[in-house]
Amino acid sequence: MKLNINKTSFEVDIDPNTPLLWVIREQCDLTGTKFGCGIGQCGACTIQLDGVAIRSCLTPAQAAIDKEITTIEGISTNDEDLHILQVAWMEEQVPQCGYCQSGQLMSAHALLAKNIQPTDEDIDQAMSGNICRCGTYPRIRKGIKKAAAVLAMESNQKTESDGEVE
Repeated sequence: MKLNINKTSFEVDIDPNTPLLWVIREQCDLTGTKFGCGIGQCGACTIQLDGVAIRSCLTPAQAAIDKEITTIEGISTNDEDLHILQVAWMEEQVPQCGYCQSGQLMSAHALLAKNIQPTDEDIDQAMSGNICRCGTYPRIRKGIKKAAAVLAMESNQKTESDGEVE
């Protein structure tokens, strides 16, 4: 079976019903996606499938054929730069134990890909399936808002420069 993960093609020999979580971690050696509860309730295993945040512990590998899988390792544009969300996470000191953070970041990334000016309600809705045992929810919200502000500013600058006549 061929899977496209973080813009890289992986050929895996697995049962098509194997959960994506285990394919990603064990077959593709991308260990940023975490196992939490195994029943899709905690969000630690969140990845994106064609830009939609999903629980990889519940999603069979066959559901990802011909789709783009994005894991925490794939949200940066290159190996040297962190995504603005990752920078905001560090600046706001979001992680405490850190276990849920890759799933939190993947849900936040999916939100900001669709909405760079999320309200508190938008954030609550997008993040509602991600549990943080340490209770860093206020810092998670601040991190999302900080990243959203930077993305909005970058978007405005791009729009302004696209409108300039040379």
